[in-house]
Amino acid sequence: MKTKIILVLLALFLYTGTGNAQVDDFCTEFGSTPSMNSPWAQVPYVYGRIALNGYDPVAKLPRITISLVDPQQSQKRLTIERSGNYCFRRSAGSGGTLIVELDGVEVSRRSIPSFGAAQVREDFEIHATQGDRSAPPGAVSAKFTHPANDRTSDLYRKTSEAEQRKDTKQAIEYLRQIVAIDPVDFIAWAKLGTLFFEQNSLPEAEAALRKAIELKLEYTPAWINVGKIRLARKQFEAAVEVFKHAASLDPRSARVFQLLGEAYLLSKQGTQGVQALNEAIRLDPIGMAECHLQLAHLYQLAKANHLAAEEYRKFLEKVPGHADKKKFEKFIKENAQ
Repeated sequence: MKTKIILVLLALFLYTGTGNAQVDDFCTEFGSTPSMNSPWAQVPYVYGRIALNGYDPVAKLPRITISLVDPQQSQKRLTIERSGNYCFRRSAGSGGTLIVELDGVEVSRRSIPSFGAAQVREDFEIHATQGDRSAPPGAVSAKFTHPANDRTSDLYRKTSEAEQRKDTKQAIEYLRQIVAIDPVDFIAWAKLGTLFFEQNSLPEAEAALRKAIELKLEYTPAWINVGKIRLARKQFEAAVEVFKHAASLDPRSARVFQLLGEAYLLSKQGTQGVQALNEAIRLDPIGMAECHLQLAHLYQLAKANHLAAEEYRKFLEKVPGHADKKKFEKFIKENAQ
């Protein structure tokens, strides 16, 4: 783990030397010019390029989006154009997580350190493939795609814009229009279910997600949201079964195992919960760093403070700039063996 942190720091320092020129090339596309010679010089940005491999360059581009999730600011989301570039302004000193989606499916997730250079470059390589076998080593495979439809492409754009404005009702209306035009678009049905869920409209969410699953039985994102609905309804044992099924569909999804771990804990199955959370960490050590906090809390409840201290130590190795760092360090000092 120390080696990984050193590599992250090294990458940040390497980008500091050349990044000021590079960041202009990316961020001017979005109306910002944060080079050293501009008034944006000290403004923190995260920027980069998303490369899509295994796709015909003359064909219509699939829907690629990237979101910046940062607890210190509202979520930001961009739809990627053919340049592949993205650029987000972020809060000073904050970290966050970048999430890339291809046609509504999460294909990559990466944490941004809250230390190092103000301007951070993060590039992604994703692979447009219907199955995992043809994906080259190290590339992210997008298992689920729906053929592009010229009649709905503009509605998808409007949906994304409405989401950026946090106008969920309008986004739902656009998605209703999409599924009316293209009733077999399982991605749109699943997205519709997700937005209904965000509005706590659980019956409507379940109906839309059921339709998505009927159209694409192995569509993991829809199963994940069904599991979340079971949690919201406090049907914890049912949630466990749903997330176990989702894990069988996508055994490489750290997020699925995190949710499975939470469901196990809520259903008072602590041993299985610990196993699932540790699997989430194994699959995505940095992106799932918060699982260490969940494990630490669990161990504190069990009066196993030395185990909790170890989880806090592992968490701080990955997130050294966390707001509660001093509190965690104090607990470690008092309870570490």
